Amino acid sequence: MSEPGVYTAHYESPIGTIEISGTEAGVSGLNFVDIKEEKTGRRTKGSPPKPVADALAQLDGYFRGDRKAFTVKLDLRGTPFQTKVWARLLRVGFGQTTTYKALAIAVGNPASTRAIGGANHSNPVSIIVPCHRVVGSDGRLTGYGGGLWRKDWLLRHEGHDRLLI
Repeated sequence: MSEPGVYTAHYESPIGTIEISGTEAGVSGLNFVDIKEEKTGRRTKGSPPKPVADALAQLDGYFRGDRKAFTVKLDLRGTPFQTKVWARLLRVGFGQTTTYKALAIAVGNPASTRAIGGANHSNPVSIIVPCHRVVGSDGRLTGYGGGLWRKDWLLRHEGHDRLLI
């Protein structure tokens, strides 16, 4: 359920329906949703705010293989630790991966790997804030709110072909 004044749009991706939420302040949510209802039941009124329209267009480019970086205005809301982790995730480029341990070191708290996992799980804007690019220390795919099969698909889409599940 959306907050009042927040525009919600849906994008039909190759790996499922993505719900995008936001205002002129930025995109505040981007998550996979499994909606069985008719598409007409998901229509919203009016034009989307620019950040949401940008997210729709840039997601389309990403899934077509034409876009490797996002320039969408974000409105991320979380604890100071979460926002620090998400800011660091934004620096993990297309085709790259990092580990929970490397992220913990990068945010200045090497013992915080579990907290890094929690911040990843709480990421409100998946794909654009690329939590799917975080793997276990042994290279295995671990934890992804959209399901490991989607994480695998996204990483393969970005050029990884030797993934361990």
